[in-house]
Amino acid sequence: MASKIVFITGCSTGIGYTTAIELKKRDYRVICSARKQTDVLRLQEQGFEALQLDLAESASIQQAVKQLVKLTDGKIDGLFNNGAFGQPGAVEDLTRDVLRHQFETNLFGTHELTNLIIPLMRKQGYGRILYNSSVLGFVAMKYRGAYNASKFALEGLVDTLRLELHDTDIRLCLIEPGPITSEFRKNAFALYKNNIKPESSFHQQAYRAMEERLQKEGPAVPFTLPAEAVAEKVIHALESKSPKIRYYVTFPTYLFGFLKRILPTVWLDKILGKV
Repeated sequence: MASKIVFITGCSTGIGYTTAIELKKRDYRVICSARKQTDVLRLQEQGFEALQLDLAESASIQQAVKQLVKLTDGKIDGLFNNGAFGQPGAVEDLTRDVLRHQFETNLFGTHELTNLIIPLMRKQGYGRILYNSSVLGFVAMKYRGAYNASKFALEGLVDTLRLELHDTDIRLCLIEPGPITSEFRKNAFALYKNNIKPESSFHQQAYRAMEERLQKEGPAVPFTLPAEAVAEKVIHALESKSPKIRYYVTFPTYLFGFLKRILPTVWLDKILGKV
């Protein structure tokens, strides 16, 4: 029996890289992608099939899918939309261009890639499409407005697409991790330095605390889990006959999912405002 083929975006480090390793252990044929060519070459040296893919660039997405189709003869069992980043900063300090850049990768690029994969899955009659969302896809936290908004929008788009694909055997799942060990904070700090001007912001005092958190080595918050915890949920979503629509991963995701269901918004806001 041929190995199942799974395409994963954002495999340079963290969740994407770890998930690729775990799936390969289970005899999946994993095709990775990364934005930087240096990461693509490194993945290839490690024995992965890897493609260059920048979700912020339509031409890059189109080219990657062409290569993917050529590699797999148009067959793909699963797509894990993992590639994303988080732009820190108060909402009033986010320029239109900065917010647009956040959405280009986290939403628009993911949407375009998925729309290119769906016809392949329709043709073969089945498939699994997984999205790496976040606890911040259903609750908002301060100074993460761009990321919050992109994940809220992603979840709305996925919920709609799931309804539109209800009469097919293409199943959609949202993975909602919470705090996971990765390069996420390091990359976020670089974006913060490039795009936010704390010295002229009303929020400069809050930014000092945020800078300390973003530069902290190791887990910055309690209940942080390794990336393998996400890979476990991905495996279940790919292999279960009845995959869940949403997969919570860490304790904060379970906690805030519960609180969002039972608390009035004003009470939940008070809790989130202290996080």
